[in-house]
Amino acid sequence: MSTTTRRRVKVASLAPEFYQAMIALDAQSALGLDPLLAHLVRIRASQLNGCAYCLDMHTLDARHLGESEQRLHLLATWREAGKFFTPKERAALALTESITLVSVDHVPDEVYDAAAEQFDDKELAQLIGLIVTINAWTRIGVTGRLEPGHYSPS
Repeated sequence: MSTTTRRRVKVASLAPEFYQAMIALDAQSALGLDPLLAHLVRIRASQLNGCAYCLDMHTLDARHLGESEQRLHLLATWREAGKFFTPKERAALALTESITLVSVDHVPDEVYDAAAEQFDDKELAQLIGLIVTINAWTRIGVTGRLEPGHYSPS
């Protein structure tokens, strides 16, 4: 039998130094990567981690940058969606899933190698940083039970 916690701490207000460090990390994490690709990565990790707040935020941001509804709807099934995602996007999404679900199969060589074929070393390092960062944010969102519907793209 589970019990529901009635109160969740607000990390932003109760650990402001940590929260500001996360914002600084987030600002650096996608430098040099295509902004739409970065949002696809964020959305996929948010889907896998069940973070409604992050999913809401990054789908709004992706739409704001011109991402299509069709690709957003197909993202959860990107492997089956064929032509809708480029080889570079597919490699990034596979790496996102491997890093996000690291306890399942760590990061298989073939997944890493496929990403390394699509991204130069600097881009690959940024992509890894982006995936690590969104996974940290989703843990904050899920743990704090942050509610979607309050975010607006800037």
